[in-house]
Amino acid sequence: MLRISSYRDFDWVLLGFVCVLSLLSFLEIKSATLHTKFHGFEQKQIGFLLAGLVLMFLISLVDYHRLLDIVPWAYGISIFSLVAVKLVGQKVLGARRWINLGHGIHFQPSEWVKLILIIAVARYFWGLAGKELTWKEIGKAIALVCVPMGLVLLQPDLGTSLTYLPVLLAGLFLGGLRLRQAGIMLLVLVLGVGVVWKSGKRLKPYQQARLTSFINPDADPRGSGYQIRQSLIAVGSGGIWGKGTNQGTQTQGDFLPIPYTDFIFAAFCEEHGFVGAVGVLLLYFLILMRLIQNAQTAADVPGSFLIMGVVAVILFQIAVNIGMVVGLMPVTGIPLPLMSYGGSSILFTFLALGIVMNVRMRRFVN
Repeated sequence: MLRISSYRDFDWVLLGFVCVLSLLSFLEIKSATLHTKFHGFEQKQIGFLLAGLVLMFLISLVDYHRLLDIVPWAYGISIFSLVAVKLVGQKVLGARRWINLGHGIHFQPSEWVKLILIIAVARYFWGLAGKELTWKEIGKAIALVCVPMGLVLLQPDLGTSLTYLPVLLAGLFLGGLRLRQAGIMLLVLVLGVGVVWKSGKRLKPYQQARLTSFINPDADPRGSGYQIRQSLIAVGSGGIWGKGTNQGTQTQGDFLPIPYTDFIFAAFCEEHGFVGAVGVLLLYFLILMRLIQNAQTAADVPGSFLIMGVVAVILFQIAVNIGMVVGLMPVTGIPLPLMSYGGSSILFTFLALGIVMNVRMRRFVN
């Protein structure tokens, strides 16, 4: 049983950084939706954040070794839930990603699968600790991640499916992947992507357009390049200090697409400028450094793997979302952790942080 005194080892500094970022999220969502039909979403975001905090504390009470023990069952349930989405999920804009639970509540299994994969990959490589990775073991790890990834791609949801890859890469890297093996895998991946792109059988035309429009958004300024162009205008117009809260012309003028989710960082940059953007990036840096420090001080190998899996996913989402906003990455619909509006994303992040706290609190438990 967990001793009450172990809460002395709770990472209150990390939680403080997370709460500051969450407060900025609330304020920016309120500003970005002020004159739209989505006004009031900031109240829902508060609800998501409070629920996330409760879940974080609850999951920190369960010894993470028990989570490792039950993960095979959880993995099976996650696969079943992804199949259920394909069969009975609610169709929105041509994609089935949510299961309607009634009363305005929608469950997005693909977000929760990330958490299951972090635990499953940690358990898998824990069993291989001290062994040299063979191609057979690498293949099993790839299958472990690619099965749910393939099901999410069928929804279709390219953005969420891509967030599964960092979990696999973190596991392989920490598990002892050799340089030669990494080189061969990279070559196969590049060739595979080329074949899929050429054949056009797996990517729809609009998905291909979204993946290439960031290279030259002016080629189709009113079509596939519209989102990136408006985002760049918003970021640039913020200048050094920004235009001020509720004063962003791109955001308030409804030119910036979905400024409360995918492009919330662009909206924040317009209103708070370069200084505000640096402040947010600094907060993310401090959060990631605290996570890595907790991984280094974990009591055992699976604890370190769990935390580094969380680091990999959060870092990937930050890099892709901000890269998308400034025109360095394609538009993939990946939310910005703790900033973008959305219950599934917020709850996943807090549950993942709860596992980190779980590992930290048991550093000195035999």
